[in-house]
Amino acid sequence: MKAKYIIEQQRKLTAKEIDRRQFVTAVVAAGVTLPAALSMSDAALAASPKRGGRLRQGFSAGSTTESLDALKSTGAVVEICNNWCWGSNLTEIMPDGSVAPELAESFESSADAKTWMFKLRKGVAFHNGKSLTPEDVIHSVNRHRGEDSASASKSLFTQVKDIRKDGDDTVVMELEAGNADFPFVLSDYRVVIMASDGEGKVDIDSGNGTGPYAVEEFKPGVRAAFKRNPNYFKSDRAHFDEVEHLVLVDPSARQTALRTGDVDVIDNVDPKTAHLLAKAPGLRVQEVTGTQSRNMCMRLDTPPFDNLDLRLALKWATKRQEMITKIEGGHGVVGNDHPISPAQQFYNTELPQREYDLDKAKFHLKKAEMEGINLELNASPAALDGAADAALLLKASAEPVGINITVKRVPSDGFWSDVWNKPGVGFTTSYWGGRPTNDWMFATCCVADSNWNDTAWKGTEAANKFNELVVAARSELDVAKRKEMYWECQRLLHEDGGYVLWGFTNYLHGLRDKVQHPEKVAGNWTLDGCKSAERWWFA
Repeated sequence: MKAKYIIEQQRKLTAKEIDRRQFVTAVVAAGVTLPAALSMSDAALAASPKRGGRLRQGFSAGSTTESLDALKSTGAVVEICNNWCWGSNLTEIMPDGSVAPELAESFESSADAKTWMFKLRKGVAFHNGKSLTPEDVIHSVNRHRGEDSASASKSLFTQVKDIRKDGDDTVVMELEAGNADFPFVLSDYRVVIMASDGEGKVDIDSGNGTGPYAVEEFKPGVRAAFKRNPNYFKSDRAHFDEVEHLVLVDPSARQTALRTGDVDVIDNVDPKTAHLLAKAPGLRVQEVTGTQSRNMCMRLDTPPFDNLDLRLALKWATKRQEMITKIEGGHGVVGNDHPISPAQQFYNTELPQREYDLDKAKFHLKKAEMEGINLELNASPAALDGAADAALLLKASAEPVGINITVKRVPSDGFWSDVWNKPGVGFTTSYWGGRPTNDWMFATCCVADSNWNDTAWKGTEAANKFNELVVAARSELDVAKRKEMYWECQRLLHEDGGYVLWGFTNYLHGLRDKVQHPEKVAGNWTLDGCKSAERWWFA
């Protein structure tokens, strides 16, 4: 009881519900010595957000194809963090994984979850002074709908039958079928709300948003600079005066920049040297359990990967634990050839874990009549700092099977636009930043009509069944039945899909000691859900 009481007093002090003197008086009365009480108060106050300073973040991925048009985002971390500096969504994912209103003040649905009503916050303005209206929301969302949409989020919005405003502050979305998870969809980093011209178009390239920071400079693949939005609608967020994002693809250069003080935060610390970085004066390494997967994609529209037995031979030829140990430094867990992490709801705990099996790999290769086949695997640090090393490990473990792999090293710049997810480029390294729900993850990378179906998994009997199940599960409100459907979806991907998904990595961030953050850090993306600029502060 005493410990709980003291923790509650610390919470009140951090939240400024009581002052330092009241805290010290309260905990001394509870039996804490005065020196200990003063130390506790100092620690609690240090955890309180402070305003000011210039946050400099160094990112492991970025290219000259970056754009301030969120629809065109390829999902590089720097792009997502850029988007959420200048932009906001109707909803956002919270550190505990739940979904909460953002530009929406509140949301609710009909009993069958087919009709969703989003009431907008009052007094929200874009950086140019324009007030937020339902038209801004409607026209921003409509960019992701329709046959002509080029959005990678298009598959998330095929379920939207109609979108309209109701009065001056409410947007109504009608779905084809019920979807209890629909508010999660509106938190997608590409669905930031942009200013409408009133005629159905939005301002796509200026970075004119409602976010915590306004764009000052943008050099794709190099640097982006932002200045605090004085009119930001979240008074308890956006503590920095300025934010600077630097693309530092080389892991050594990134960690050197942190050591020398040129940046305050880096993502994607090299797991093999994380323990050394953590010992450096004034630095610490933050490790967060996440849902980011490590993949190798086999495209079914590019022979010979249209052959199921070849795909299975490669899956059985993969030494997953070796990759986790050698590439991730043990900071992760093995994957099972589908993108749902053990940390996520509805993870299939009864699906047998695929491990290296020389006999099974040889059996399937012989069945495919492809013994001695030569394959090219495109490996790029854009997908993973150790992508080439992972590819070489697969090369070594596949050779005894009778599969000869040539590893082609591909530079980061242009990888996402010119190599990944391109018909004719049959075998590549890749990764997925996990999505908050099974439906969202599947709709992003696995369903037939997704622009990011990077294994071109469609047309097979298993793929057809998978697509039917995803639609059925989306509108199934019975949790037990949804679980059964999602477990089957994972099994189908495991047995028929085009992923050699060998692991899920923990997020490793490097921080200078002056960088502070809430106790709970989000794991839906790296760097606190890619919202470190909004949620963190300097001591």
